[in-house]
Amino acid sequence: MSVRPAAAGRQPRLVLAVAATSALGGLLFGYDTGIIASALLFLSRDFGLSPREQEIVVSAILVGAMVGALGGGALSNRFGRRRIVMAVAVVFGLGAVAAALAPGTGSLIAARFVLGLAVGGASAMVPVYIAEMSPPAIRGRLMVLFQLMVAIGQLTAYVCGYLLAGSGGWRWMFALAVVPAVVLAVGMTRLPESPRWLVEAGRTGEARRVLATLRRPEDDVDGEIADIRAVQDRLPSNPWRELRRGWIRPALVAALGIAMFSQLTGINAVVYYAPTVLTDAGFGDSVALLTGIGIGVVLVAAGIAGTLLVDRVGRRRILLLLMPGSALAMGVLALSFLPEQTSVTQQWVIVGALFAYIGLNGVSMQSVVWLLGPEILPLAVRGPATSLAALTLWGFDLLIAVTALTAVNSIGRTATFGIYALMNVLCIAFVARYVPEPKGRSLEQIEQALRGPGRFVESVGAADRDPVPAAAPRRP
Repeated sequence: MSVRPAAAGRQPRLVLAVAATSALGGLLFGYDTGIIASALLFLSRDFGLSPREQEIVVSAILVGAMVGALGGGALSNRFGRRRIVMAVAVVFGLGAVAAALAPGTGSLIAARFVLGLAVGGASAMVPVYIAEMSPPAIRGRLMVLFQLMVAIGQLTAYVCGYLLAGSGGWRWMFALAVVPAVVLAVGMTRLPESPRWLVEAGRTGEARRVLATLRRPEDDVDGEIADIRAVQDRLPSNPWRELRRGWIRPALVAALGIAMFSQLTGINAVVYYAPTVLTDAGFGDSVALLTGIGIGVVLVAAGIAGTLLVDRVGRRRILLLLMPGSALAMGVLALSFLPEQTSVTQQWVIVGALFAYIGLNGVSMQSVVWLLGPEILPLAVRGPATSLAALTLWGFDLLIAVTALTAVNSIGRTATFGIYALMNVLCIAFVARYVPEPKGRSLEQIEQALRGPGRFVESVGAADRDPVPAAAPRRP
């Protein structure tokens, strides 16, 4: 593969091609998790599903995602990031065909599990691949492109759900995912392997050539290779055992905590079940599906805003600025279901609160969740630790998926959404105490700060004031 060098001061086009092509995994991720919201209205009638069976159909993809996330990191350490993303695309396509052709509930659940393997693999590997290929100055916006593509995938799912509404249309909803899966598989054949993985594999010359095509002429490629090798020299033989070391714990707590709160704050309860909850609250099918499209539009707008803001404002700061609004919007949504019989005015308030919550949570938490872990987790454990973060995310996503409708039916919509509002408040406190600001720092600088003295939050936050020395003392 030959790549034309970039002009001085400009980022090479290959960097954008890497982010755009690999982020198609995010589009598939968003489509396959979002399409169930529309399909569920009709396949539940075709198959006669109870509320509990609906939760199982929704949750099957999340069980698969947990398995895929855990296995993706380990496999990527052995075979490389690029090959695993290509394998994910193939599994996406196979799962989509199986779901579209499912003759009954059992086969549909099995197909959704296969799709989950791909969703989990994509969530674990695509952000890592983008992070390891991107220059520090634009790493944030390129990684947030993954979340933007997730939002675009969810919007596409809602639009397809509306256009294909009706008995049997859900099969075409699932089948359409084959198209981006093929594009992703073909596109990845034209992209290089991660230079950091290449150095780890002992292919330093190839890593230098790849890095030269990913950086501007004035960038110090040899210096970056030296930094990567300095970190590589400390790589352990067993990265899973390394996770227990005390110096890694602050980054692991931050990454796992953000993964947990990204689900407990309620985003996927809305994405998966909004049409069902709105229909049960007195909205017609058409209005509920159109509201789903509106949610998708807001998610895309939030993804664009997050892409533009995350490198300017910072990861930690955008969470602290916008999550209070997310908590307030979820609280208003909870109260809007009082009384149970909704009036026209209440319905407008419900829709407005839904959109406000999706927008605020989307710009903040959903823009940061796939970015923060690969940034702050050290290279020695980045594969397994990112998989563990993805496993945490999918585990709590599964918890939401299997309890949301049951909670609505047992304790009511107001209490259910009230709990999610409380989780938003707790998330703010967690971010304030445990989440650092990695904006503008190279991955190697962040790792040196983690190894150095002092609290991780403060030492990474000092990026704009004091550079971290090249050989900071190791924390015991």
